[in-house]
Amino acid sequence: MLRHHLDYLDAALRLAEETASWPDDARFRWTVESSMPALKWLAARPREMVDSFAALARAGSIEVTALPFQLHTEACSTEELHRQLRFTAQLEERYGFATKSAMHTDVPGAVVGLVDALNAAGVRYLAAAHNWAGRSVPYLHGGDKLTRPFRWRAPSGNELLVWFTDTPHGMAYMEGNTVGLTDSYELADDLLPRYLSALATRGYPYGPGTFGWQGPDAPKEPYELDVLHLRVQGAHADNAGPSIVPATIARRWNEQWAYPRLRSAVNSDFFEHVEARHHDRLAVHEGDWTDWWADGLGSGARPLGYVRRAQSALRVAETLHTLAGVDATGQVDAAYDKVALFNEHTWGAANPWEDAEEAGDSGGLQWTRKSSGAYAAQDDAADLLHAGVRRFAAALSEAGTEGGALASFAVFNPGTHARTDVVRAFLPRDVVGVDVPIALVDARTGQPLPHHEELVDPDDWPTRPIGRHIHAVVPEISGFSYVRVDVVPGESQAPEPVPLVTDGVIENEFYRVTYDVREGYLSSIFDKRAGRELVNGDAAAGFGQYVYDRYATAPHFNHLSGHVGAHDRTLLGDRAIGTNAVIKEVRRTAVGEKLVVELRGKGADWIRTTVELHYGVPRLDLTYQLAKQGTPAKEAVFLAFPFAAGPPTAWELTGGVGGPDVPRVPGSAAYMLPIRHWIAFEDPELTVAWATLEAPLVQLGTIHMPYAPFPPTLDHEDGTVYSWALNNIWDTNFPAQQQGETTFRYAVTSRAGAPGRRLGAEAAAGLTEPFVGALITDSPASEETYVSVDHPDVLVTSLGWDGVRLQSLAAEPVEVRVSRPGHETAEVTLPACGVAIVRGTRQ
Repeated sequence: MLRHHLDYLDAALRLAEETASWPDDARFRWTVESSMPALKWLAARPREMVDSFAALARAGSIEVTALPFQLHTEACSTEELHRQLRFTAQLEERYGFATKSAMHTDVPGAVVGLVDALNAAGVRYLAAAHNWAGRSVPYLHGGDKLTRPFRWRAPSGNELLVWFTDTPHGMAYMEGNTVGLTDSYELADDLLPRYLSALATRGYPYGPGTFGWQGPDAPKEPYELDVLHLRVQGAHADNAGPSIVPATIARRWNEQWAYPRLRSAVNSDFFEHVEARHHDRLAVHEGDWTDWWADGLGSGARPLGYVRRAQSALRVAETLHTLAGVDATGQVDAAYDKVALFNEHTWGAANPWEDAEEAGDSGGLQWTRKSSGAYAAQDDAADLLHAGVRRFAAALSEAGTEGGALASFAVFNPGTHARTDVVRAFLPRDVVGVDVPIALVDARTGQPLPHHEELVDPDDWPTRPIGRHIHAVVPEISGFSYVRVDVVPGESQAPEPVPLVTDGVIENEFYRVTYDVREGYLSSIFDKRAGRELVNGDAAAGFGQYVYDRYATAPHFNHLSGHVGAHDRTLLGDRAIGTNAVIKEVRRTAVGEKLVVELRGKGADWIRTTVELHYGVPRLDLTYQLAKQGTPAKEAVFLAFPFAAGPPTAWELTGGVGGPDVPRVPGSAAYMLPIRHWIAFEDPELTVAWATLEAPLVQLGTIHMPYAPFPPTLDHEDGTVYSWALNNIWDTNFPAQQQGETTFRYAVTSRAGAPGRRLGAEAAAGLTEPFVGALITDSPASEETYVSVDHPDVLVTSLGWDGVRLQSLAAEPVEVRVSRPGHETAEVTLPACGVAIVRGTRQ
């Protein structure tokens, strides 16, 4: 398809040159819907063709839009979203033309962070063409009130001027095609006047069959403006190329009629016209434009998990390289590009269950290519992190002096806030022999740190590096700081784990956790500080319970899910939970307590639950591993988290924070929610935060049927989060089944009086920003802070060669001071939920 698009640009160049002498309104113009083909084309064509292309772009006959491809933006991290727009500056610098607009096609929704990301790239216009494809009901959630065009405003105050083409107004992105502009003047002369008249005088009847299933009437108000944006392709098909026909129709039309005029235009022409004449009368909508297709993310749970781990690892890897004085920007950008290609919206063929070699039946090949990008991205991120740790360690060792310790670790906190947490590091045999007893000492205080060792025995693992994996809890490391931990001779070998004879109970200073083996879930998480139970014991599902749904719909039918209506639970064919729980391990080490349980359940060979509490760490860590069975039958897996709390008060979005009182664009998806990492519950006595690493999809309060209009299947519970771990509901473009061992990690924390947004970020930090242990050979300072901010709602997301990257969680503008040793303190004003880069930070 990419090679086709490069050929399309060859044709666009020829057609633009051939019509250069035509009347201005009729000249052939072409908008490159996604920038990736343009970038590939510019790198693969002779200099004279590139010069002609650039000249036409500068003249407004060709426009390259901002997004590299059509993204599931909710799968993107905030940094990833901004990095995918970096080429806009390069195009202007190299070729002299600006990127003014963006196009977002097919995917029915986009994250609020897209507004800020595009604005940061100098883009103010967005042409959205949503394809509902039957599996959404926007008009039941205000979508019938969504005017076009409108102004989309982020909490920061940044705006995009948005044109919105929905399905009823012309098959989403083919509105111009459906009124004859692709076919012939005669057909356009017949259809277009009637269409314009209908838009201006009649509300569109969102009636039965409009979205592919039978629903109620919901009329839309007539179109108000005297200018219309009509996308036109060269054929009635997705991914069609250019054609001279629309330009010839415009030429003949304008020769025949005085009004209305047809103008062959690039994307930004329309917006500039509307902005100059109608800007102040346009409706303003705020917040997230929640994607109705986000459920598809759960169809590739394992590679999606790898991508989300990579997003976190890349931020830490770039930070460590920067601190070591190494510019890794190019390598990090390349890894982010692989991440983004996985997040691109096409997850497979039209018929993903087929395995042909070409076209719409090549599902097996396409998913192999797609998922391999996710695994390669994770490998690249892991390699960069591995290299970053070594380079950071080498830089510290060079700055240190020879000490009396056997070895030392620099334990680095890549999060913003000071915290106590566990570090896992490797001590090679050639540095300290495995038979040498050791102790760990906090170099700041001289106090010993209890630790746990796991030996890599050469008899058991001859193909692994030999040594000891060391686990220790290091107290109160400031954000973006390291603390030196010395390895010194010990009096005896580290104690072995102690098996606990309990009825599924583990605890630390902060929590006592009880696992009910008979029922197969956590029956209690007791907060010792607050004296309060965190689990709703009366909920429909237990805490951490495995819930497996099977639906009575047939697989292997293209677009079937978009034509099935579910007004009750009739199509819920089966619901099962994890059973036959067996405690496999309960143990205490010097750093905490751990419980491992295995269950059996439909859809999986086994389900393994690991519950961990670390001493000194006010957080509960949960890991679920599924040996998923592959099946084409329609299915979904949920993990239930019923909190003894009211409804959630805030949750993290890409580039923003959502909540029950935070606006959303009318017509947004309501039954599910794609988040980044955390959800917070606040009440006057206690705040509770829940975080997820691999699984972004949640349903709040109940489990819904996955078919429009998505009725609930359980009574609503305010405090319950259902993590929608995986599914294979959609029949087209997403993989038809998934299998293999898949991991999902979660965290829970609580604290009295903590603002939900702050506690949510803290809960996620243990998953997304774990402490890093870097082995150093000499003894640098006992601790050092590289960057700090003085506002608790502002996060330092990473340190790059370009500066310190900041993101605000606050619902209002904030002033923040950014401090770095050897640099002047920078004072920055961040808008609500805004991002910024503090430049000039290299030492």
